[in-house]
Amino acid sequence: MNMVAKLNQDITPDGPDYETVRQVIELITEDYREQPSLEAIAMRLNQSPTQLQKTFTRWAGLSPKAFLQAVTLDHAKRLLRKEELPLLETSFEVGLSGPGRLHDLFVTHEAMSPGEWKARGGGLTIRYGFHTSPFGIALVMATDRGLAGLAFADIGGEAACLEDMTCRWPNAEYVEDREATVGYAARIFEPGRWTSEQPLRVVLIGTDFQVQVWESLLKIPFGKAVTYSDIASDIGRPTAMRAVGAAVGANPISFVVPCHRALGKSGALTGYHWGLTRKRAMLGWESAHA
Repeated sequence: MNMVAKLNQDITPDGPDYETVRQVIELITEDYREQPSLEAIAMRLNQSPTQLQKTFTRWAGLSPKAFLQAVTLDHAKRLLRKEELPLLETSFEVGLSGPGRLHDLFVTHEAMSPGEWKARGGGLTIRYGFHTSPFGIALVMATDRGLAGLAFADIGGEAACLEDMTCRWPNAEYVEDREATVGYAARIFEPGRWTSEQPLRVVLIGTDFQVQVWESLLKIPFGKAVTYSDIASDIGRPTAMRAVGAAVGANPISFVVPCHRALGKSGALTGYHWGLTRKRAMLGWESAHA
């Protein structure tokens, strides 16, 4: 029996801070070529530069200027072109260490069995909750085996985001339980919680091919990027770029399974299920923290 998940409570963050940060991220990622100053950004948002600096830094972990420096389309292209080794090999050879790297979450994962996937979520209980994050409102979804879903929405888009995710596993039982998901949100979005002592456990719910692609994405280190053709080669399907692109787009655990690090052959950002502005924001955030 299908169960339709509903949003039973207003999860809009209190106060104007979230909307301010969202607007700054959107402005910077869309107008980076103009290199807008802090004063110009503050003027457009009708705020004081000092207060804007404090608010943004508190939420994003870096100043608007640092974020602006990190976010450019050329950033992604440089990731692809600056190394002489093959891209995928380079990303694996460059070891990253230290508590300030997403790579050091030491994500552990398991995949649902083919039978469980064919059941389209039947027999699964998925708990979910909305939480604030550096990239908008985050929908966090978890089973008793680990993190199963991570999606993003802007204010007003929460219901559509929830529907998008629940349609992926229509036969699951969905329980709104913010207390059950708040720990995952803290682990994912607070760099101070990135530690190998408590690896983040994720469960991949998809076809065998999709899981292979998502496992390949998990190999891409923080601050690196690869092309769809690199991923296709990594999974032993070098001619399946189109299918790889579809699997990347269907990734249910955004950011943690870093589909935002997959780029077009030319280094272009191409599409992103949760919006190119958010993809630019993620790449810029990672560049600033790398």
